[in-house]
Amino acid sequence: MPDYLVKATAAKGQIRAFAVSTKTIVETARTVHHTSPVVTQALGRLLTAGALMGSMIKNRDELLTLKINGDGPIKGLLVTADSQGNVKGYSYVSDLKDTTSIPMTVSDAIGSGSLTIIKDMGLKEPYVGYSPLVSGEIAEDLTYYYAKSEQIPTSVSLGVLLNEDGSVKQAGGFIIQLMPFTDEETILKLENVLADTSSMTKLMDAGKTPEAILKEIFVNLDLNITTTEIVRFFCNCSRDRVTKALIAIGEAELEDMIADGESTEINCDFCSEKYVFSTEDLQLLLNAIRKKEKETEV
Repeated sequence: MPDYLVKATAAKGQIRAFAVSTKTIVETARTVHHTSPVVTQALGRLLTAGALMGSMIKNRDELLTLKINGDGPIKGLLVTADSQGNVKGYSYVSDLKDTTSIPMTVSDAIGSGSLTIIKDMGLKEPYVGYSPLVSGEIAEDLTYYYAKSEQIPTSVSLGVLLNEDGSVKQAGGFIIQLMPFTDEETILKLENVLADTSSMTKLMDAGKTPEAILKEIFVNLDLNITTTEIVRFFCNCSRDRVTKALIAIGEAELEDMIADGESTEINCDFCSEKYVFSTEDLQLLLNAIRKKEKETEV
């Protein structure tokens, strides 16, 4: 079954909720990037957050970027998502060797640092939100970000459960947000339920679907599931995009690459796809740039 996300409202529109299953997304990332277990968990959580937050995007052309920088051995994570359910990402360090007898946690791997949210809405300048990491566990960091940077009371839960061989057994998460007009009684009910709700990994290990998780949380809060959407790991890189990037670096850089006399290999950070350009390919690009410059001068 493909990964999917559900959107819902509760308490007569006073609450909005999103829940998602991301097992295939996280397993794809693990396979593509050859991540060790703790990196799989960290990247998987941020990919899950990306899928959830991407579903909140209103404009089709808008792009969301989640970036974590930390002083731990992972060093950082980067995830992008759009409104069509596409998400991709990578860790700055993929194969993290854990030499300790006690397994490294995600917070150990990330360390102290910052969370940056970039929303490119096609305007002159993108919106950039920033907050310090409060735990390095990602879900808590996003909850803090929403409270401090966007002033939206939010509960975030993310989980990645692994098999003994390091492959992904389950992955998913939810985001619950209160509307500005939510009454105190509803807030109290939700707080009590969330306090008694099991961790995301336990819910998923029990076989709970996104719908079942929301139904368990909002059992007495008039849940209304409004939308179900497919989500996937998808990278839109292409040889054409890489070619445009090479053109953008300018004549001098291309001349240096050609002078090396060797083919140039460019790897996509998000999906590890390799694009090889021979010296002849690079010379053709250089010739095209020079031809365009001459035509412009005329």
